[in-house]
Amino acid sequence: MEGGNHSFVSEFVFLGLTHSWEIQLVLLVFSSVLYVASMTANILIIFSVTTNPHLHTPMYFLLASLSFIDLGVCSTGGPKMIYDLFRERKVISFGGCIAQIFFIHFLGVTEMVLLMAMAFDRYVAICKPLHYLTIMSPRMCILFTVVACALGITHSLFQLALIINLPFCGPNIIDSFYCDLPRLLRLACTDTYNLQFMVFANNGVITAVSFFALIVGYIVILFTVWKHSSGGSPKALSTLSAHITVVLLAFVPFIFVYTWPHPNSQMDKFLALSDAVLTPFLNPVIYTFRNKEMKAAIKRSFRQLVIFRKIS
Repeated sequence: MEGGNHSFVSEFVFLGLTHSWEIQLVLLVFSSVLYVASMTANILIIFSVTTNPHLHTPMYFLLASLSFIDLGVCSTGGPKMIYDLFRERKVISFGGCIAQIFFIHFLGVTEMVLLMAMAFDRYVAICKPLHYLTIMSPRMCILFTVVACALGITHSLFQLALIINLPFCGPNIIDSFYCDLPRLLRLACTDTYNLQFMVFANNGVITAVSFFALIVGYIVILFTVWKHSSGGSPKALSTLSAHITVVLLAFVPFIFVYTWPHPNSQMDKFLALSDAVLTPFLNPVIYTFRNKEMKAAIKRSFRQLVIFRKIS
């Protein structure tokens, strides 16, 4: 570590979520159940969309892509956090910390872009239905996915470029359960005020602008639905309400963490915990309960998996 980044720190120590053993036990059960449920639900969605020809449409392709990203979101910090709840001393290597930061930002930006793609898909379906298949072609869906991943990688590499050469030679305690870029910057053995401002400005602007653009977009779509049908189309409103709920779940934690003027350690931990294990579980649940086709497809997929397991 004494080479490229002049660092003497080989590992970082997490303070974790709480020092209370009783609360840690509750969190262990809660997080473990949610992690398994998140993985199961998202895998079922991907499997259902892949195997069911009726779901080979742009909306479900983007939904399966979102579920794939959610698998990464809940696996980036979830297993490590659950494992650390067993341990008195919670540590992560310097390289592991850098990798965690990379995947957090990569998956976060990719998910944001996918949510914007899903909003555009609903806009075309509701506001330009006659041109839907032409605009939302398979090529366009793949392009959305590639652009989302490319922007996610670019954003993450920019974040790492800010810290990879910083000297870490003293404090190595992070008051969290995962590697958080703002907290890591405060541990550097140099003045990082300007870097901290850049991180908050960069992430805060991206998150806030994307969030408000999505909200405005959904308001336009909702207005169009109400305008062209008396009382609104129940199916369209149900789908849109599911999309808006997922947007709120995905963006609110990021907005508080990166734009709140007076960060609070406990609040940040709660929001990070929600984003790590709760949101990846609620996303598929919300889309499934709000969509009859998705519910039917998941039931069929579940039956197929049960039958296959019995046969094998």
